[in-house]
Amino acid sequence: MRWTGPDGFEADDSTDRVDVGVVHGFLSTSYWAPGIPREVVERSIAGSLNLGVYAADGAMVAFARMVTDRATFAWLADVFVLPEYRGHGLGRFVVSTLLEHPDLKGVRRMMLATADAHELYRSYGFAALEDPDRMMVVRRDPAELYGRR
Repeated sequence: MRWTGPDGFEADDSTDRVDVGVVHGFLSTSYWAPGIPREVVERSIAGSLNLGVYAADGAMVAFARMVTDRATFAWLADVFVLPEYRGHGLGRFVVSTLLEHPDLKGVRRMMLATADAHELYRSYGFAALEDPDRMMVVRRDPAELYGRR
């Protein structure tokens, strides 16, 4: 599916159109996935509902993905807008378009983890956990997983 956004940008949920090089380039220097190997990014895209945002020339400028069973649960991940394209409302465009995706209708639990943009996510109904003791996580050191120190 395709959606028209601000300033002529277009969102598209076609996994085939995702520029893995752009996604890997951004994520590998992000605070949440430093050094992530390209193969891991490829697998994450293959297993997710993806939304790329594209400029008029077809270049991918923003991205977000939803890890989901498309029925009960979804995890919003890897949301970014390339620095040179910020200021066009693309962060809101990519998040709102993905959250309203038809494949996510009826999903009762959507989550995310973030160190920034809390106000953006709150505006879509995300909130801190009411009972954080119910949530548990296994954390693995990316340096161990990806063989980099």
